[in-house]
Amino acid sequence: MHRTMAEPSWRELYKPKLVTVLREGYGLKDLRADLVAGLTVAIVALPLSMAIAIASGVTPDRGLYTAIVGGFLVSMLGGSRFQIGGPAGAFIVLVAATVERLGLGGMALAVALSGLILMAVGALRLGTFIKYIPYPVTVGFTAGIAVIIGASQMRDLLGLTLPGKEPGPLVPKLLALEQALPTLNPAALCTAVATILMIALLRRWRPNWPVLLIAVTVASVAVALAGIKVETIGTRFGALPRGLPPPQLPPLSLDLVVAVFPDAVAFALLGAIESLLSAVVADGMTGRRHRANAELVAQGVANIASALCGGICVTGTIARTATNVRAGARGPVSGMAHAVFLALFMAVAAPLASYIPLSALAAVLAVVAWNMAEKHAFALLLRASWGDAAVLLSTFLLTILRDLTLGITVGFATGSLLFIHRMAGTLRVEGSAPLVAPDVADRSGPLPDQPTVRDDDILVFRLSGAFFFGAAAGVSALFDRVAARPRAYVLDLTAVPLLDSTAATVIDGLTAKARRQGAVVAIALADPEARHLLSSHGLKAPRVYFGRTQEQALARVRRVLGRAPGGGSQVPDDGEA
Repeated sequence: MHRTMAEPSWRELYKPKLVTVLREGYGLKDLRADLVAGLTVAIVALPLSMAIAIASGVTPDRGLYTAIVGGFLVSMLGGSRFQIGGPAGAFIVLVAATVERLGLGGMALAVALSGLILMAVGALRLGTFIKYIPYPVTVGFTAGIAVIIGASQMRDLLGLTLPGKEPGPLVPKLLALEQALPTLNPAALCTAVATILMIALLRRWRPNWPVLLIAVTVASVAVALAGIKVETIGTRFGALPRGLPPPQLPPLSLDLVVAVFPDAVAFALLGAIESLLSAVVADGMTGRRHRANAELVAQGVANIASALCGGICVTGTIARTATNVRAGARGPVSGMAHAVFLALFMAVAAPLASYIPLSALAAVLAVVAWNMAEKHAFALLLRASWGDAAVLLSTFLLTILRDLTLGITVGFATGSLLFIHRMAGTLRVEGSAPLVAPDVADRSGPLPDQPTVRDDDILVFRLSGAFFFGAAAGVSALFDRVAARPRAYVLDLTAVPLLDSTAATVIDGLTAKARRQGAVVAIALADPEARHLLSSHGLKAPRVYFGRTQEQALARVRRVLGRAPGGGSQVPDDGEA
């Protein structure tokens, strides 16, 4: 009933994907593709990292430190081939609240502690539980993130001028953008539209070219030569920083650790969820498989290093990871290259990067968001069933209207309840027992079908499917409705792949009923683990007799009835038949 599989070794679980890619054979062509992808992602990450940092209540250079240090380590040590690490919009509210309450030192300590927590989670091999996230949750979460990314780019896409700080939540953001529509900059809008059209046409006619890089470069050159008045990286953020600060330990005291620990836990949980979901999205786009526990350990190391270098939270970023994949990345070298290019921008190319129009970068991210949305999968799940649609919509709506953590939590809970409901419906009970008429009209419980044996003194029930807490109530109600008073009951559980304590309690109830009637109970069960579970609930001889097959259980019952008619409990157990 259960297959034993060899446990993967520590080396297999935590070996970075970089090692795997290099051992598979990594040539000059692969390096060229990764460098182009890394440069493309770096161009996207440059203003985005600074913008996230500013929105988080810290200076823009801290966002760059996070992308450089954290992004390099995530790619070098991580368990995903295509993951891009860096600051993420999902952390803006959490980081801003921590900075406001505890200052930059408290925020740095919280980030470092979250790294330790992530490493512990990975070391305990808890990262594999991400595989239990239902597909509708992944699609809903990804679509929600795509909507958030698209909305966040509308300001630069349209060249709007807001009177104050742009709101973070979606609805207030859209209201603020609507009020700012009179400030629309036609030049910025034209630049964005031209960039989007260029990307679309190049992808159709030259799909192997670095489309995103070409589009941004052409837009930058055109704006600079024509003197078009649009906002650029330089006009908004000023001169870029020239290098990384020396590593420095955050302030440490017992009181501060206690104060920041809840924030560190929140950072770690959100980082784990978003990083692994980002890796799952990359897997879905590429057909590859990530190592969840190795990814979490890498995220932990990256967060600790980011805190030491003045950065903020590091996580896997869905938008930049998707950009990396679509830019033609071949492996983790692209993520490391993206960090190196960001460092080069800081050191020598700050004047050139300053000419990049924000509207062109907004257009790139708008295209990324459109491609991330998985529109076909979204529509398919809406039509698939009411359960899948409920999981999808609850995840999607809560992600865009509240926050991604709540969206994932509610979506996962809804999906789990749906799974339990569906699994409960897979259990089938076959038997020949006459039943007491039900006292309600509801016939949702499992009902008997074809009789498996024809013996007036023995009632046989054959169960097939998962017998667990979700199906236990229906089976218990069925047993309670048995009107006959046989001399023996036989439960055939050989087709039950799953048996839990609730099911054992139901069987114990049938055994108690049989004892009151002076009847014998036998169970056909070949799984030693399931038999041990039943024994731990007191279901062993002389209360219950076991056989490996239904025929053996029936033979045991008939032998017991022949020795002690009506009182099988007087016969000692002599082992399995």
